[in-house]
Amino acid sequence: MISQNNKTGLRNPWVWGMLVLIMIVLGVNATFVWFATKGTRSTLVERDYETGNRTSNEEMLSELSAQKQLSWQTEIKKPDAVVMGTPAVYEIFVRDREGNPVSANMDVTAYRASDASKDFTTSFKEVAPGRYQGYVNFPLKGYWELHIRLQRGEERFGVATDKFMVAAAS
Repeated sequence: MISQNNKTGLRNPWVWGMLVLIMIVLGVNATFVWFATKGTRSTLVERDYETGNRTSNEEMLSELSAQKQLSWQTEIKKPDAVVMGTPAVYEIFVRDREGNPVSANMDVTAYRASDASKDFTTSFKEVAPGRYQGYVNFPLKGYWELHIRLQRGEERFGVATDKFMVAAAS
């Protein structure tokens, strides 16, 4: 007979299994909530993204329009294979809109999306008018991209390469 005084239901393994399953789900959810509130912030988003001022956006837009007016063209001669720990030589050609070589100061930043602490900047030398050469030594394997920055007086120009693979040393 079924009644409130019947205690045989608590001896059923299915009841105990359901209670344990509910406790596990609640424990996992509590762990997720703890990590969401106490864990470190992701570094994929800028730390001051929510509080950043509008002047930085206006500066970026004015820089992009100035870059568009310059109309400098770059040509990048890449090595056939890039291996971790081995200096790779890059040649970059820069011309203005009329096709004349551009002489400026060039810095190249190697950017790795998965680990910002390994990013580094290398200065390239101008070996001929409008022709720059530099060696880049990648410390880790994986996907990298290069951010090229040129400055001539007050004029600034920047361009980025596509992502490319750096192979492990054999």
